[in-house]
Amino acid sequence: MMKIEAIIQPSRFESVKDALLEIGIDGMTVTEVRGHGRQKGHTEVYRGREYTVDLLPKIKLELVLPDNLVNRAVETILKSAKTGKIGDGKIFLSRVEEAIRIATRNAAKALYKDPDVLTAFRSGSKLSPEKQNHGRTAGHSAF
Repeated sequence: MMKIEAIIQPSRFESVKDALLEIGIDGMTVTEVRGHGRQKGHTEVYRGREYTVDLLPKIKLELVLPDNLVNRAVETILKSAKTGKIGDGKIFLSRVEEAIRIATRNAAKALYKDPDVLTAFRSGSKLSPEKQNHGRTAGHSAF
């Protein structure tokens, strides 16, 4: 699994979100953040006084995806977030060893590696007891 962190322009958020939905990616965390890179901010005039705005509003998207979806997601973000101007943003990729769903204590590692588990998870159908425990025997868990 990989975690994608994309810092994008707020004006491009809806476009990026819609493009990700089109390719079947609907789970993401979105945070309003402030920062600057090479663009270093700008000056604004308010009530006759000039102010320097050095931390600009941005949107941070976080997605954790199986390895086979990462390249497609990155390409989609690159295409839909680009304006061609400085300050378009940046994408960071990091490896995720395991994720645990709080409500069920199930490890997402197996979810993303086993196509049967992933299909059942998405459809809401039942799994065999062995698949539910991700191959662990009864009484053995990560907790």
